[in-house]
Amino acid sequence: MCSRVRAGFTLNIIDTPGLVEGLFVNDHALDTIRRSLLNKTIDVMIYVDRLDGYRVDNLDRQVVRAIARSFGPQIWKIAVLGLTHAQLSPPDGISYSDFVERRSNALIEMIQKEVVFKKGDPQIPIALIENSGRCSTNSGGEKVLPDGSVWLPKLVEHIVDIATGSAEPIVIDKKLIDGPNPNKRGRVFVPLIFLFQYLFIMKPMVYLMKRDMESEVRRRPSWEVLAGQKEESPSAVEPVQTEEY
Repeated sequence: MCSRVRAGFTLNIIDTPGLVEGLFVNDHALDTIRRSLLNKTIDVMIYVDRLDGYRVDNLDRQVVRAIARSFGPQIWKIAVLGLTHAQLSPPDGISYSDFVERRSNALIEMIQKEVVFKKGDPQIPIALIENSGRCSTNSGGEKVLPDGSVWLPKLVEHIVDIATGSAEPIVIDKKLIDGPNPNKRGRVFVPLIFLFQYLFIMKPMVYLMKRDMESEVRRRPSWEVLAGQKEESPSAVEPVQTEEY
């Protein structure tokens, strides 16, 4: 982590390792990142991909879902999409701006689909990034992209907009790292389960049993019913008096 202070504003930047190892998401790296951020607050996440990628594949989707699982889906509401290798020359017949738009739209659409953005959620901002020594510079030494824009101030602008905006930052606490308590999970549903069992299982069962018993009594001959009632009633015992002689 590196920090810079300017005009009373402190910027902490945490550079994380790559999240892909081979053709799979590195869950261990994600867990290590999360634990190293304990008791810290994430105001902005810069999700970095390459501008010169030509398609969005299943591995990209897995990475987006893994980040949402580890830090909560809300982290994508404070994200900036950073596209590196921005000093590229687009294929013949495609302008630089059109190529940037196609690539960024494909990634944004994938992220919004995987994380399920709502209709009113703000669009994820795009920041082009190029740190190569081959990148052109202006008279002030700032790196200039093929479209003539200076990329670093634009990236900082997006960071400030999100950090000072209405989106809630992500606080990394023990609950986020360890997950919910499995002993408490589902307790709130226990009374509802008992109520369901009583209304839809026990009560109908008792009703059916009573109905079957009444139906059985109605089907028995009257003499059998009377005999059964007589057996259930106590026998009358006449007192016997004896005389002594």
